[in-house]
Amino acid sequence: METPQKKITDDLDVLLESIHPSIANPLRLLPERHDLLEVILDLGRSPEARFPDHEIILREQEVAEDDIQYLVSRIGTFGDDNRAGIARTLHRISAIRNRQGRIVGLTCRVGRAVYGTIDIIQDLLGIGQSILLLGRPGIGKTTMLREVARVLADDLKKRVIIVDTSNEIAGDGDIPHPAIGHARRMQVATSAKQHAVMIEAVENHMPEVIVIDEISTELEATAARTIAERGVQLVATAHGNTLDNLMMNPTLADLVGGIQTVTLGDEEARRRGTQKSILERKAPPTFEIVVEIQDRNKVAVHPHVGVVVDAILRGRPVTPETRWLDESSEVRKSLGAFAPSPPSTPMPRREIAKPSAAPQHEGRLYPFGVNRQRLEEAIQETAAPVSLVENPAAANLLVTTKNFYRRKPQIVRDAEDKGLPIYVLRSNTLPQMKQLLRSFVMAEGKGESVEAALMEVEDGINQILSGEKGTIELAPQPGHLRRLQHQRAESYGMDSHSFGKEPSRRVRLFKG
Repeated sequence: METPQKKITDDLDVLLESIHPSIANPLRLLPERHDLLEVILDLGRSPEARFPDHEIILREQEVAEDDIQYLVSRIGTFGDDNRAGIARTLHRISAIRNRQGRIVGLTCRVGRAVYGTIDIIQDLLGIGQSILLLGRPGIGKTTMLREVARVLADDLKKRVIIVDTSNEIAGDGDIPHPAIGHARRMQVATSAKQHAVMIEAVENHMPEVIVIDEISTELEATAARTIAERGVQLVATAHGNTLDNLMMNPTLADLVGGIQTVTLGDEEARRRGTQKSILERKAPPTFEIVVEIQDRNKVAVHPHVGVVVDAILRGRPVTPETRWLDESSEVRKSLGAFAPSPPSTPMPRREIAKPSAAPQHEGRLYPFGVNRQRLEEAIQETAAPVSLVENPAAANLLVTTKNFYRRKPQIVRDAEDKGLPIYVLRSNTLPQMKQLLRSFVMAEGKGESVEAALMEVEDGINQILSGEKGTIELAPQPGHLRRLQHQRAESYGMDSHSFGKEPSRRVRLFKG
């Protein structure tokens, strides 16, 4: 049963006018006609109407060639996927053909625009992260995707492009269905070209968001990664009911980072307590959030896909955030093990707290969007005094790439709110990682630490804000600590620049 806040438009009369009257008229008389899912026309069988929990024979007389041609002549052209539609509606007609290509069966699926389907995940849309919707066929993925496009375009004022392969999102014909709002729609001539149109949308039309239904091939998964790396938000559906299913799908696993077999050295295998051959994530996930649609009013949300995939591969239990609509249409949540932490209150700029704990010289790195296997290899080769942690709360440094930092996903914003230093790699390469780690080794040899370097910045900012000094010169630091000092100064509205030559290069603070 639909919840009260949902508005449904189905253009059912337009579909019935395309079906032979002897089949359509009995359907018009049914009280439950607005729950209709499909009308089935198969040569030599009685026509059927399918509803969520039952089927009805619409006419005792068998379907004839004339019944099929009556419908085919009143709808659009069938594409290479054997699907057609009715202009400016969301209905889909799919053909079954014999070996000679003649149509011997039709499935007339009712398309509905349902408003209010995304209340349960609407808060996820505005944070700019890419979202992947999973669920069994018929659960409502496309319906939800359609409203996502409308809300992003109309309510959040984003530039939205829909890549509509079978015209299922925005309807048949050249004029899209009003259910997509101000989102623009690009049609795809054949399903084999969907990946090319995805790239074309980015290159030619400057979208902020691209919406795609049914990513199903390796080429489309690769195109999705390319789009995400260009800083464009993606919202898409894919085959698979759960994140676990997707990880085991060799064609689509790249959407969540991809899976590879890694052989560990003896020492590393002992340290981890695992076998030498293990499964690991290959790359940052294309989609930062996965939503598993369990039914029309209940979803499971994985908000940090990279962390979740890593946990699953290590055999650790993962509990997603569960959301559902109660009887009064209120959204209820049950937080999971990897639910995003609520933003903390930023530190007031004139009341800068000093860390109470003594400086700790070991780097506790939390990698986000960084190739973990490559980073562990860099740690082994440089013998840096650092360890990788599984939770940002246990880290004293978050390491990410320039691409992820620019997109400002929730985990980066949380780190900034909490004052956790962020080191931004120019690229996700082994040399860049070694450069970071060598800086840690140098700092360790001099008794320096991240906490001490940032404490000095905050002391200097306090002196400038209190009027004691107009300019503060900090102690010489290695490159990675100077970069963190600049970031911390910028977060409090303070200008800074580096001067001097290595190893005496240092940061100067001043109020702009």
